[in-house]
Amino acid sequence: MRNSGVTINYAGEAAGACYICAAISQRRLHSALERIMNRSLLPAAIFCALTPLSTESLAQERTIEEIQVVSNIRRTEGLSDVNAAVSVIGREELSLLRLTHYQEALNRVPGVNVNRNNGQESLASIRSPVLTGAGACGAFLMAENGIPLRSNAFCNVNQMFDAHTENAERIEVVRGPSSALWGSNAMHGLINVVLPEPGEAGSLTLEAGPRGSQRYQAQFGTEDEGVASLFLINGVEEEGYQADSGVDQQKFTWLYELDFGRVRLDGGFTMINLNQETAGYVTGANAYEDAERRKTNPNPEAFRDSRNGRLWTSFNWESGDWDLVFTPYAREVNMTFMQHFLPGDPVEDFYHRSAGFQSGAYRNVANGGRLAIGIDGESTTGKLLQFQANPTVGSAFLRNTIPEGKHYDFTVDAGMIGGFLSYDQPLAEDWTLSLGLRIEKVDYEYDNLMLDGRTNDQGVACGFGGCRYSRPADRGDDFSNVSPKLALSYRLDDNNRVDFRLQRGFRAPQATELYRLQNAQTVADLDSVELDSIEVAFNGGVDALSYSASIYAMDKDNEIITNSSRENLNGAATSHRGLELALAYDLSDTLTLHAVSNYAKHSYEHSQLSGGIDIQGKEVDTAPNLWGNYRLSWQASDRLRAEFEWVNMGEYFTNPENTASYEGHDIFNLRAQYQMNEDLLWTFAVLNVFDDFYAERADWTTFTGDRYFVGQPARVHIAATWNFR
Repeated sequence: MRNSGVTINYAGEAAGACYICAAISQRRLHSALERIMNRSLLPAAIFCALTPLSTESLAQERTIEEIQVVSNIRRTEGLSDVNAAVSVIGREELSLLRLTHYQEALNRVPGVNVNRNNGQESLASIRSPVLTGAGACGAFLMAENGIPLRSNAFCNVNQMFDAHTENAERIEVVRGPSSALWGSNAMHGLINVVLPEPGEAGSLTLEAGPRGSQRYQAQFGTEDEGVASLFLINGVEEEGYQADSGVDQQKFTWLYELDFGRVRLDGGFTMINLNQETAGYVTGANAYEDAERRKTNPNPEAFRDSRNGRLWTSFNWESGDWDLVFTPYAREVNMTFMQHFLPGDPVEDFYHRSAGFQSGAYRNVANGGRLAIGIDGESTTGKLLQFQANPTVGSAFLRNTIPEGKHYDFTVDAGMIGGFLSYDQPLAEDWTLSLGLRIEKVDYEYDNLMLDGRTNDQGVACGFGGCRYSRPADRGDDFSNVSPKLALSYRLDDNNRVDFRLQRGFRAPQATELYRLQNAQTVADLDSVELDSIEVAFNGGVDALSYSASIYAMDKDNEIITNSSRENLNGAATSHRGLELALAYDLSDTLTLHAVSNYAKHSYEHSQLSGGIDIQGKEVDTAPNLWGNYRLSWQASDRLRAEFEWVNMGEYFTNPENTASYEGHDIFNLRAQYQMNEDLLWTFAVLNVFDDFYAERADWTTFTGDRYFVGQPARVHIAATWNFR
């Protein structure tokens, strides 16, 4: 690759889409892809992947051998050796982006659609709908330097703000099930933020943004005789666009490396602090288009405070033919926030503390194969308190069923033990077989610190049959899962290959799904959610073009739903079909086109009444069929580079009945970077160039109707970076 900062997608994917799509209108493309997805997978994948190869005007070959990833077998390897749908957002691209929110980077990756809520909050999707609810976060594993940001029992949909993305060396995204190596929560995919290696560094960045917002960022590192260290600092003070909103956040990381000859240690310590004044949904049909209403905050009292820390050390050494890694770690998460989306505005106060380890042993065997085995373990204690300070307002039903005072107060001790095996074996000159397997057990011990049942915290029964919130009696639960993977790779020639993958992902129920019950439910008898996936991918490059085409079919069983009686039950089944197309094409020596285009269809496969309608066969809400990211990059000189970005979001339904929808949007961004001299770098960005009114997220509920997290208007960010070492 000419620019190592480009988004690189597995085995030659560069953030992009099949270029023939640019010549087809969205409506025609949607119709064509519907027909493709209704036929068999393999012919469709072959058609979409080989179409770029028929182009005659192709220039120089691209290579990705220098790109390294750790998210495949949990140690560094070349991206070209990986049989997985891995995408890498590199350092140079992150430098140009200067993320105000991690969504700006992640939505450049095929198959990913992150909705930004307010402030630093978000809801994610990877080859899935944008998932919500207590266990939605359990569909994705999010990590920093391979250490999960949260325990697998206590995830949170906003957990990506716990990662130090602003100072990342790269961000790796695995699309599709990754449970064969990473275990529970890596069901739909994995996001791993990789921090820079310790060593000589020295830079300071100051940035000015809209409404007086400010940000600072710094790196300082040293290296001397086998001892290296690096300090990373990031801080932001952001005045929110909506009334009574804003973000005050600080992140600090210390990284180190010690080389003792036979044993090498590398590790670090990360601390994150977030104080956020949150703006809630703006309600009413198309409220995001109203110039005055979009600036309002229906929940000026809402807030989110979060304080988190992680500490880890990896011991690396050789023993005979084996490379060994052992990584103990500790984690603490503390978060308090107002649940402004619930009647009565209760406050949740939550923490969990973990100690765990990851281990791996790697070797090359005599027949050319590669073997990796490992064992992981973790012990976590978590506590959740939900408290409502004031009486509920609203209807008589709400006032009588949602009391003030404590709703929940419980602890959960969670344990995890798991082992994995991965093996790659060349079968012939052009064929490679990859096998993976993980066996994992998770157990929970729940202790209710309040009265059992659905009374208020004084034991007084509520009207209308009882209080909304129900507290189970003390109990224990455990879940055992097996996750296999089978993959084949065939090299078509020196630059192009086709991959086939068959794998299973899983997630154990979250603690809140099991013990934070409502209405008459006193026991949630839940099983693990399972996802089976089949995928065919073509990747490679010809002259000036690098491309990727992936087609997948996934079926999810035992999905956990909340029915009309507010009971948490297994019983949902969903279907997920998708086509991801990607390219990077050199138009000239200075201009490069990057594009990502996605088609997906996510549908309910179980019978369930919602709003009086059986949703079986309906599309899952917040699941666009079409979306993408298209960029024109201009390397004007060694000192100046720029890009013009088009962010496309297609129409999607906002309720399970498919009776309400959001029309989608198109947003354009302009970024530039100028290296004034060896020491001074200027970065300039105009986001939402044409000042369009749009919704970052659209939703619909029975109580509010249409509601939106509004997108921000046109805004300018200017940053100066001083490299003093």
